[in-house]
Amino acid sequence: MNKEKILIGPSTFAELDKSPQELLIANGYEILDNPYKRKLTEIELINLLEDDVVGLLAGLENLNYNVMSQSSLKAISRIGSGLSNIDLDSAKTLGIEVTYTPNGPTIAVAEFTVGILLSMIRMMPEMNQDLHLKEWNKRIGFQLEGKTIAIIGFGRIGRHVASLLSSFKVKIIVVDPYLEEQNINYQNFSLEKALPISDIIIIHSSGDKCILSDDEFAMMKEGVFILNPARGGLLSEKALIKALDSKKIAGAWLDSFEIEPYSGPLVKYNNVILTPHVGSYTLEGRVKMETDAVNNLLKSINNKRQ
Repeated sequence: MNKEKILIGPSTFAELDKSPQELLIANGYEILDNPYKRKLTEIELINLLEDDVVGLLAGLENLNYNVMSQSSLKAISRIGSGLSNIDLDSAKTLGIEVTYTPNGPTIAVAEFTVGILLSMIRMMPEMNQDLHLKEWNKRIGFQLEGKTIAIIGFGRIGRHVASLLSSFKVKIIVVDPYLEEQNINYQNFSLEKALPISDIIIIHSSGDKCILSDDEFAMMKEGVFILNPARGGLLSEKALIKALDSKKIAGAWLDSFEIEPYSGPLVKYNNVILTPHVGSYTLEGRVKMETDAVNNLLKSINNKRQ
């Protein structure tokens, strides 16, 4: 009798620590790795999800009804904090249990965000590049103190970013229409009220619906910095490029893109920092997230058998 299989969606699963992979093997499963080493397409997923594949450790693959209905999946365990790429209603209809790892990436993404922000406003990437070209250019940056920072999306990561930034004597405002708590110590603004007064805008929202496009960029003050470590679709690339060309935007950072790997027009802008979707890529964060995801998957499959 053939072993049941677990398909691994992310291309870097267990690269830093083999223990999550070994946990699957110890529980009697055969591992089916992502052979393409990138985000799987819908057709590729369908072809890989053969009858003996009962579990999926998911990244950002598009898991819709068409994909899931042609599989024998009992459970999907998302390695990450968002579920916007999974059709949860279809999964429920098909009897597929879905879990995720909300806590694993929090510290890693928050620390990365603050590190990039400091690097950006002090123009560290540009000066590093200058010196590699043997050019001694002293660039004048900005201090964080006294700046107004809008955090769009105030979940686990957004809150940790706010906590880390609080020591810099900045004014933090929140943009989150779904926030029900009243005692968060920060004002919760509408997007329309937040954008004109913000020096720095950080996106930590879930979902894929575009939040910042032409109309929103028009509301922003001159010289604003924008950081998006969340989802690529939350920020219009075309609108960002217009704002960069008009000097409305002083600098930007993107760690997530609608199409990955990314090789689009933003690579030409020296004041745009681009990272390859690595916000959660710390040894501690990845191991915790992958281990949590494997444990979630094993528990879900076992629940289906009871």
